[in-house]
Amino acid sequence: MWSDNETSEDLLGFKVHADLLVDVIKDDALLPITIGVFGDWGSGKSSILKIINDELSGDDDELKDGTLVLYFNGWVFEGYDDAKSALLETIVERFAKHKTLGNKVKDSTVKLSKSVNWMRVAKLGLKNIVIPGATALLTGGTSLVPHLIGKFADFKPADLAAKLSGEDSGKFLEGIMKDVPEETMLVREFRDDFDEMIRKSEIKKLLVIIDDLDRCSPDRIIENLEAIKLFLNVEKTAFIIGADPRIVRHAIEFRYKTDSIQRADDRETRNRRIVSDYLEKLIQLPYNLPRLSDSEVETYMTLLFCKISLEGSYSSVLEKFSKQREENRYGTFGFGDIDDLITSKEREKLNNSISLIASLSSIITAGLNGNPRQVKRFLNTFMLRSRLVKVAKISDFKFDVLAKLMVLEYSASSLFRQLHQWQATQSGEPKEISELEQLVEDKDIASIVSNYKDWSVPEVVQWIAASPKLTGIDLRDYYWISRDQLSSSISGSSLVPTFLRILARSLLDHGSGTILKDIADNKVKTVLTATERETLFSLIEKEIVKSPENTTYHKVFIQFIESEVIGAIDAYERLLIKIDHDKVPFSLGSLYKLAERKNAEIARIYKLFKGTSGIYKAIHRKK
Repeated sequence: MWSDNETSEDLLGFKVHADLLVDVIKDDALLPITIGVFGDWGSGKSSILKIINDELSGDDDELKDGTLVLYFNGWVFEGYDDAKSALLETIVERFAKHKTLGNKVKDSTVKLSKSVNWMRVAKLGLKNIVIPGATALLTGGTSLVPHLIGKFADFKPADLAAKLSGEDSGKFLEGIMKDVPEETMLVREFRDDFDEMIRKSEIKKLLVIIDDLDRCSPDRIIENLEAIKLFLNVEKTAFIIGADPRIVRHAIEFRYKTDSIQRADDRETRNRRIVSDYLEKLIQLPYNLPRLSDSEVETYMTLLFCKISLEGSYSSVLEKFSKQREENRYGTFGFGDIDDLITSKEREKLNNSISLIASLSSIITAGLNGNPRQVKRFLNTFMLRSRLVKVAKISDFKFDVLAKLMVLEYSASSLFRQLHQWQATQSGEPKEISELEQLVEDKDIASIVSNYKDWSVPEVVQWIAASPKLTGIDLRDYYWISRDQLSSSISGSSLVPTFLRILARSLLDHGSGTILKDIADNKVKTVLTATERETLFSLIEKEIVKSPENTTYHKVFIQFIESEVIGAIDAYERLLIKIDHDKVPFSLGSLYKLAERKNAEIARIYKLFKGTSGIYKAIHRKK
């Protein structure tokens, strides 16, 4: 099994990306600069940031080439009352506690800490700062904002208690808040004091790396970005942000959403402009990570299996891989390249992996979108199920067949379940998969579209064509091994990108029909890949299965159907078969009829409802 933690160990050949960004940071003429390392969830952003951190950081508190590197995980501040202030405070504290810089910048760090505390007061105000601060003083506790407690120092505890509980407590607190500096003044003072601290420290440059920003909620993402904006144009500074750009864009849209009274097309145009302007001003150098190619996935899988199978030879394998990448970055680094480096015992241990990697790298690349984290989690699940095969003592088991089915399980979970239904009624050997394989071999795509429409998607056709073939294979054992996932599939659990989880929550909590339509038309329909749409359907389906009486959840699929999102009507049909129709609100009947005016296909679902249910009567009620 493989750990899912970020690492500076380069199994992806991504050091070339890290080296490029290090070269940019080392160029004093390009500072100050903010770099965005952008890529999908699990694309390798964190590994690149770790490599950069290791390359530019000194040992302990020592400065390497005069560069101070601060590495932060943005998710750490998710639970803070004000992530912006928390990030600023952490940066200042790093200077204050540095063994060689602390004394040089002591005065500056004191002033900066005070500014950060006042920023928190200005943001959270009376309810969250002033009153708890006063209470802390009365009870002997420690305040969140020490400088604010100084405002109460002239009062005896009994007098302070009287003022807080008396009739004039509001005026008293307002008087306290009058002394809070204006935000613009705080920002200006902070920037000036920070610039002064950099000069006093005599460091050549400051590099701040912020990782995992895309795991945060939209509010926390914006607060972190607002903190970074305070440092823009401060000399000798460089910021690197690692994030999925789709999540960042969503957070900006969420924060600066426009008035729903506007026309939808005007609102969308303005939203795009706001997001683009915000990112362009904040990120001077966006760097987008490419998805892995077939050869890169095969190389990555080879190195992963080497990592868990080899002992003394592993370091030699990595060294040769690194050298080969410099000489030929387009070729595959496979087991043939390491044959002279490993022992006969290690070679025997790797034998089972060789054919598996060679036969499945192309469909894994397509099915998992060339995503390193998904590849690793896929292989972890595969290894776990492989162990179950051995524990259950299943004979004549083909592990490449299991791997192929698992690719379908993730990339098209509804088809995985359909194939399960076919084989369950035909002693494990469904005629449909044999027909599909023959049609693909004959390149008769028209017949696939006509007879197996859902299987005609190019990615699925590629999956059907890939080895091993399933014709003549008894699939019962393979589905028995995967039975834990038949209700939810991998796509509904460990492999779901954060972006899709956030998007699903935005849809389920949409708040208004205008917002729902906007997301359906401009994200689900046009931005997501077929695999991502399928995963999104599964996430929403789970919520409706748990709460079939929730009209708001049903509206999501109804809007998808209105917007003609590919696969939405099929997914909704499968969903309705699973739930208790007596719990489906009869008020949906009128919503179905309204949707039918825009997309007549929704009428397909009417026949699914049983005649005794309220929803059936609502649909068929005569006007």
